[in-house]
Amino acid sequence: MIDIRLSLAAMIAALAFASPASAQPASSPAAPSASVAPSSAAGELADGEVRKVDKEGKKLTLRHGPLKNLDMPAMTMVFQVREEAMLDKVQAGDKVRFQAEKIDGKFTVTKLEAAR
Repeated sequence: MIDIRLSLAAMIAALAFASPASAQPASSPAAPSASVAPSSAAGELADGEVRKVDKEGKKLTLRHGPLKNLDMPAMTMVFQVREEAMLDKVQAGDKVRFQAEKIDGKFTVTKLEAAR
């Protein structure tokens, strides 16, 4: 009876450890696909409205829709800008489409264009 329990426990432990190990090779080829998925999500532009332009602080306040690549719901928030020149192209009230990423722990607008 003890041998059966011991064998069963060993088999369960082996399966528990084998599952992640056996899933590892399968996920390795998928890893590039997984890295492509966030890139394609990052490539999607979100709709937004400029609420404030802070040229001195190099910041942009946007009211925006959901940001899928950042798993963020719609809200109004302040973003850094990757390129300071972006701030010269917009003013409060402008409708825009933009891409944002988390760079060095800061939410940063990496692409910005007028909404069509």
